[in-house]
Amino acid sequence: MSSRAGTRARAIVLLPLLAIAAACSDDAEARADSAAAAVAAEPAGRVINVQVAVVAGSDFAERIRLTGTVTAYRDVTISAEETGVIRQLPVAKGSTVGAGQVIAAIDDRILRAQVAQARAQAELTREVADRRHRLFTESTIGTELSVLEARSAAQQAAANLDGLSERLARTRIRAPISGVLDERNVEIGTMVAPGTPVARIIALSPAKVTAGVPERFAADVVPGSMARVTFDVLPGRHFDARIDYVGAAVNARNRTFPIEIALPNQGFAIKPEMVANVEILKQRLQQAVVVPQEALVRIENGFVVFVVEEDAGRPVARRRPVLLGPSQRNQVVVQAGLDPGDRLIVVGQNQVAHNDRVNVVAAAPSPVAPPPVGAAPAASAAPAAGGTR
Repeated sequence: MSSRAGTRARAIVLLPLLAIAAACSDDAEARADSAAAAVAAEPAGRVINVQVAVVAGSDFAERIRLTGTVTAYRDVTISAEETGVIRQLPVAKGSTVGAGQVIAAIDDRILRAQVAQARAQAELTREVADRRHRLFTESTIGTELSVLEARSAAQQAAANLDGLSERLARTRIRAPISGVLDERNVEIGTMVAPGTPVARIIALSPAKVTAGVPERFAADVVPGSMARVTFDVLPGRHFDARIDYVGAAVNARNRTFPIEIALPNQGFAIKPEMVANVEILKQRLQQAVVVPQEALVRIENGFVVFVVEEDAGRPVARRRPVLLGPSQRNQVVVQAGLDPGDRLIVVGQNQVAHNDRVNVVAAAPSPVAPPPVGAAPAASAAPAAGGTR
């Protein structure tokens, strides 16, 4: 009786153990299947689509970019030199005038009468002086003193006539330079006196552009340096000229020195106070390696680029630290780290890492090269040297 009871007890204990063992076996098989499925689902390695451009050497023009202002080549305010009433204004405001042309006339009737009187007096005193001199030398009539007095009176009368004639001439107010009558400050009937502003004449051709150059470019900007000037309000037009004047001193407030450039201005399209974009040629680089600004990847201590190389027949991305030089708009000179012929990643460079597999889906529209030297202006700033990523 007791033997059968012990057997049933052992059977009851073994049944739960067998169930646990079976459950553990099922879990292990499930985990193994899941692991196998995960391994099967893993990709062989990521492949990133990129676009490349072939690096090419080309001439590169580095330019200093400035902002300038147009001023009139000559700007003159004409003032009256005589007292009187304005009687004539023969030139309309805005008209072109030549040097010496009458632009206003003061009433001269009183001065004309004074000149006529002075002329008559001068003629009389000259006749008296001549007669006394002749009588004294031929007939010893009179004294030497009377001859000297007559001669002095004649000279004074002549000087008085000259002075009044000059005053009469000054009633005709003339343009001292050729240009445009830009302002007229009087009307017919205006009373003027010496010093009263009458008109303003500006010479618009050539136009003068003034700009301030940072002192760090003092060795690069000299009289005769070539400059290109453009205006936002005159799209599609540019003006090439040489620098006429370079200031000898640096402005202590903004650390710049002035320059002046004369531009041809037929038709007067360039007007005073316009804002000018000035680009001065600093240097030309022959067969420089130039890349787009967006192809650079900034890292902690500089810049790198990525190029496509073959590795066991497969294209991979390679990181290249680069040393940068001057830049021109969105183009940057690479002084070290790239060579002509390298396939530079220009789209997708921010998604790849060193040795990543890549798929070149399309080439860039054109090889990497700067625009023609004379066709596009350049900036003078240059990023820092490259490092590693």
